[in-house]
Amino acid sequence: MTQLAKYIKEMRKQFGLTQVELSQKSGVGLRFVRELEQGKATLRLDKVNQVLALFGAAMTPIKINDASEMA
Repeated sequence: MTQLAKYIKEMRKQFGLTQVELSQKSGVGLRFVRELEQGKATLRLDKVNQVLALFGAAMTPIKINDASEMA
């Protein structure tokens, strides 16, 4: 499970939401929420940010200091 998947699942539980409720409140499909929490490797970033917005967060670029990390 990815860090993002863990974060989403933990926040959903902290807010007392089911996967169905999270999908409804964020405006994404239930299947998307399930795939997100399972750590699917390819997801639409706009939809990820729709879900994260409920928790006051967003995916943003960060600077990588070591060029070898990009390889």
